[in-house]
Amino acid sequence: MTISKDVLDELLNGVENAEDLLGDQGLVKELKVRLMERMLGAELTEHLGYEPDAKPANQQSNRRNGTSRKTLKGNDGALPIDVPRDRDGSFEPELIKKGQTRIDGMDDKIIGLYAAGLSTRDIRAHLEEVYGLKVSADLISRVTDAVLEEVSDWQNRALEPMYPIVFLDALRVKIRDAESRQVKNKAVYVALGVTPGG
Repeated sequence: MTISKDVLDELLNGVENAEDLLGDQGLVKELKVRLMERMLGAELTEHLGYEPDAKPANQQSNRRNGTSRKTLKGNDGALPIDVPRDRDGSFEPELIKKGQTRIDGMDDKIIGLYAAGLSTRDIRAHLEEVYGLKVSADLISRVTDAVLEEVSDWQNRALEPMYPIVFLDALRVKIRDAESRQVKNKAVYVALGVTPGG
């Protein structure tokens, strides 16, 4: 997909500095929110079977029912979006699932920090400092608890009877070239292998 120059010019109209483009109230963040809202609206249209400006069939009881505000936490900080609703509550969006509050792999970041040995308090401070996200200690605990069983299984897995290891290294030696009579540094590669019983 290619964005035309005219569309880019229109989007960048009024952008004077990096903060206007990438800041907390910048164009990129607003564009992300608007695109998510548009995609959610398209999902609801697919679910209900009629366009927003069209009338539903008379026998259809389920209709559009406004929006509800939801704040997502992601790499860009907090993203407040309006999620469309239907009357009977049967709409299950795919883009942002019901109950989902995080996007952009925030769970992976929390797990990575936890694996590095950071405490819950350190993880909270890191996420707030780097991403501007205020997350609760309960959220961090829920995310880390979700992987504890997998970590335990991995730690208690059966080990193979043998793991072959190969060390590769190079020695730098000075060698005189027979034709040019110049001394050059060359690499002499050494491979050592560890074999069972050896």
